[in-house]
Amino acid sequence: MTGPDTPASFKLAYVPGVTPSKWVRIWAERSPDVPLDLVQTTAADAAALVRDREVDAVLLRLPIDREGLHAIPLYTETTVVVVPKEHLVAAADEVSVDDIADDVVLHPLDDTLDWDRPPGKPALERPATTADAIELVAAGVGLLVVPQSLARLHHRRDLTYRPISGTPESGVALSWPDEETSDLMEQFIGIVRGRTVNSTRGRPQVQEKPEKKTSEKKPPPKNKRPQAGGRKPQSGQRGAPKGGKRRRRG
Repeated sequence: MTGPDTPASFKLAYVPGVTPSKWVRIWAERSPDVPLDLVQTTAADAAALVRDREVDAVLLRLPIDREGLHAIPLYTETTVVVVPKEHLVAAADEVSVDDIADDVVLHPLDDTLDWDRPPGKPALERPATTADAIELVAAGVGLLVVPQSLARLHHRRDLTYRPISGTPESGVALSWPDEETSDLMEQFIGIVRGRTVNSTRGRPQVQEKPEKKTSEKKPPPKNKRPQAGGRKPQSGQRGAPKGGKRRRRG
């Protein structure tokens, strides 16, 4: 059922590993009458989903084809290597690509890192998904290099991960169609950028007229009386100016 009294809704898609729960909570506090619908999508389909207007916005991973789309970078993730717990890498706090040069490193088809192929030795076949690659790591087939959030998403007790240097990093961005931005879209942009509820961004700003300053007359100094009639003191009287003549007494 739809009608003029039916509240509008905002549809937000997000890719695996991205957690929009904080922003969803703030949205619910500020706009309880406007539902925010979440749609989970794959990294490969994320840009097309918003470009085809199936959702209002999407939280996705960079880089993307920005034709017809706005994109606001939000943060950059640490890249990690996922290994079995008994692997030598697990004993280090951080490793480099040289440390895994002799290992088989899996390269799933839905890989989100911007490179032609990962370091190390290539596997005979590319796993279809990151989830499939995780299973192969657990089976001892190879290692996997991914953004840290994906390593957490696919956490297993028999696996661990360590930060790795010398690899691309995954940036997360908010993207929406490259057209006139709606009020609801502006509201969500403000939330992800940390604006307060009273922020005037995206709203017409009304300038208040400055108040007129009223001149206040200062009260006359105490113990100082104005001279009556405005007469000046005459010669021979107290207060006569210097050089005045005085009468001699007979």
